Amino acid sequence: MSTRLGICLDGELAELAAGVEALGGQLGVYLAPDGIPVRAIRTPGDLTVSWENGRGEIRYDQPIHFFRGLGLLAEALREGPTRPVRIREEPQFAMNGVMVDASRNAVPTVDSVKTLLRHMAVMGLNVLMLYTEDTYTVDSQPYFGYMRGRYSPWELREIDDYAHQFGIEVIPCIQTLAHLETFLKWKAADGLRDTSDVLLAGDERTYQFVEEMITAASRPFRSKNIHIGMDEAHGLGRGRYLDLHGYRSRFDIMTQHLNSVLAITRRLGLTPMIWSDMYIRIGSKTGDYYDEAAVIPEDVITGMPQDVRYVYWDYYHTDPAFYEKYIRLHKQFGSPPVFAGGIWTFSGIGTHYEKTFLATNAALEACKREGIRDVFATIWMDDGGENHLFSSLLGLQLFAEHGYARQLDEGKLNRRFRFCTGADPDAFRLLGSIDTPPGAEWRQPLEPDNPGRYLLWQDVLLGLFDRHVEGRDVASHYRWLAGALAEAARQNEAWRHVFEVPVRLCEVLSVKSEIGIRLKRSYEENRRDQLERLCTRDLPELHRRVDELRRVHRDQWHRIYKPFGWEVLDIRYGGLLARIDTAIRRVTDYLQGTIERIEELEAERLFFDGRKRADAEGMGRCNRYRHICTANVL
Repeated sequence: MSTRLGICLDGELAELAAGVEALGGQLGVYLAPDGIPVRAIRTPGDLTVSWENGRGEIRYDQPIHFFRGLGLLAEALREGPTRPVRIREEPQFAMNGVMVDASRNAVPTVDSVKTLLRHMAVMGLNVLMLYTEDTYTVDSQPYFGYMRGRYSPWELREIDDYAHQFGIEVIPCIQTLAHLETFLKWKAADGLRDTSDVLLAGDERTYQFVEEMITAASRPFRSKNIHIGMDEAHGLGRGRYLDLHGYRSRFDIMTQHLNSVLAITRRLGLTPMIWSDMYIRIGSKTGDYYDEAAVIPEDVITGMPQDVRYVYWDYYHTDPAFYEKYIRLHKQFGSPPVFAGGIWTFSGIGTHYEKTFLATNAALEACKREGIRDVFATIWMDDGGENHLFSSLLGLQLFAEHGYARQLDEGKLNRRFRFCTGADPDAFRLLGSIDTPPGAEWRQPLEPDNPGRYLLWQDVLLGLFDRHVEGRDVASHYRWLAGALAEAARQNEAWRHVFEVPVRLCEVLSVKSEIGIRLKRSYEENRRDQLERLCTRDLPELHRRVDELRRVHRDQWHRIYKPFGWEVLDIRYGGLLARIDTAIRRVTDYLQGTIERIEELEAERLFFDGRKRADAEGMGRCNRYRHICTANVL
């Protein structure tokens, strides 16, 4: 059959036609009066797709189910147009979608969000949240999102309109307590600040500001749902609040603040949800969200508002029993819990799919058993947004396939991914190999090792992580992976831009991962010939590869994100290039006798994470650039 399939859509045409037109190029279909007849019937129950005697039928409950069904039909006809088709799927969740981080410098363009929405529609995902701490416009606050690539109301409305044609609900996701450091640093925020990133609870000016935020964030969207954040407010009541009011229980401060914010959402006719961790952290002696010994007093649970939904977020555990226990804990809060899982995009350049699959499978199996109706996947871009938004696509497919089957079928997952994206799932899984060289640990710890990130940004003369990779031959791993990813790019031409930066990263790490170890060993053994080779050949080659990585990464960034925020990575790459240049100069000066010693290479190398033995499990983890690049004050 031809690559483009004309269909004559009969039935619920009004609510579907625009979406079919928008997805035509991706699905290989178009509306045509003389096309093959496909009847759309909206009815409660399962999603069913059939094809027999040259006629198709899609029975669906929600519009998003129709678009998934249309994809299933197009896929089946592509494989064999003469074979009968009978597909039945049972939607497992009322809400199954994705939250995209647009606050860690990488703000996706409107076109990027539209591309994501099209893939979500074919997969059958029906909710998009844009996580915007201060990257939306509050008219009364010009410094809110200043130089941060904030969305205008018109951009958000355009996104909402585009999503609506697929039956995808766009829900604003903001912060109304903590995680507001990028705004609170400005003088314009004086009077609103408790600590550097937490709002001053209990102050009338704070609630006037919060109402302005909620109004601005919700107004562009059709949805009456809103996520108002409130997670990780570790400094709550411990800064200016303490000076003004003295010590108060954080339970009391949190509950009073939440009630004040809920008064605003009620007045605006909105249905809010918050991250749940602060209530559990406050009940933990260690302040740990996942403390199974945490005790939340009964009077606190009784006093928790019922007209807000509590979101249990967990990207870490791999045992379904843990998720089941925590889901039951959340059920005590009085309103139906929402579950937020995670696609591991946030540890550097490359998505850790090994951890993503382990944690997601355990979590969503538990959600189904416990009757959780609303779930979403988070795509975080911690500490600078180094990763590519669309490297997460296989994780989205994983959530989608869980959402339409009681038991995941990985064979179907792979087939669906090939159809929905046109990409090879094994190629995307390769991205996780950036953080899994021999010796890296990811099965047991909550947070897997991330050598791909710390080996990129660590200093070649200081080698803060050299002890973690010494003797492991990680350079060979990255040489192999550079070739494998380059082949993946060639085989997945439409997604080449996802793989280009990881390829260049591995080319860098095949040299850089061990060059600090070689420098120190050559210096200590007084191997001047090796130092000469490092100085005249290897370090200049590393400089060239890092600069190539920077240029390719720059082009990739400007293809999918707004330009604001790239300056941070320019500064990081510029600093790395400057330090390589300084390393060449220091070794040259030593070889020429200008200096008598290289103090940086004489300093003892310790394990970054404080371990004592080289044979300890794993290679360690650090996700903060400022800690990776130097031991000094940045």
